[in-house]
Amino acid sequence: MRLFARTERAPQAVVDLAGLERREKVLAFVTDGRRWLLGTRLALLVVTPGEPTVRLRWEAVQAADWDQDAATLTVTEVGEFGRSRASYVFTLENPALLLQLVRERVTASVVLQRGYLTNGRTGFKVIGRRSPDGGPISWMHEYDAAVDPADPAVAAAAAEALVQARADVGE
Repeated sequence: MRLFARTERAPQAVVDLAGLERREKVLAFVTDGRRWLLGTRLALLVVTPGEPTVRLRWEAVQAADWDQDAATLTVTEVGEFGRSRASYVFTLENPALLLQLVRERVTASVVLQRGYLTNGRTGFKVIGRRSPDGGPISWMHEYDAAVDPADPAVAAAAAEALVQARADVGE
C-alpha cells in the first residue's frame, strides 16, 4: 500500500517554453492535445509549441466557465465596456486540479465586489482586484446589459460608488 501518491509534473520542455517568472512554480496543468495550460500562483499560462506563451494573470481573468457536458473551459479576459474581450476555449480531459486552482486564484484576486441598482432591477458592480504578488488594486465597473454607462445618472452613480469603494479599502 502506498501512503503518498506520486505527484506528476508538467513536462520540462513545456515548462521551459512557458517562460515562468523567477521562483514561479507550476501548481496544476493539463493539455488539450495541442496546447498546455499551466496554473501558477500568479497566472494561467497557455503554452502552444511554436507560438508565444499567453500569460493570463489571475486578476485579469473576467470569467472561467466549465461546461461539464462539453468538457470545455472558456476563459475570458477583463476588458472595456462595449468592446469584445479576448476569450479562449479548451476541451479538456481530467482538468479537476486545474479547475480548482483557477477558481481559487481568480476568487483570491477579488478585493471588493459590490453591486448597485440603477432602476430597481439592473445596475452595475464596482470590482477591485489585486495581483497575488501585491501591488495596487485595479478598479473596474461591470454593467448589466440593460444599463447604459454613458447615461449621466449612471455615470455619476458609478463614480460615487467607486469613490466609496476606494475609501472602504483605505485608498
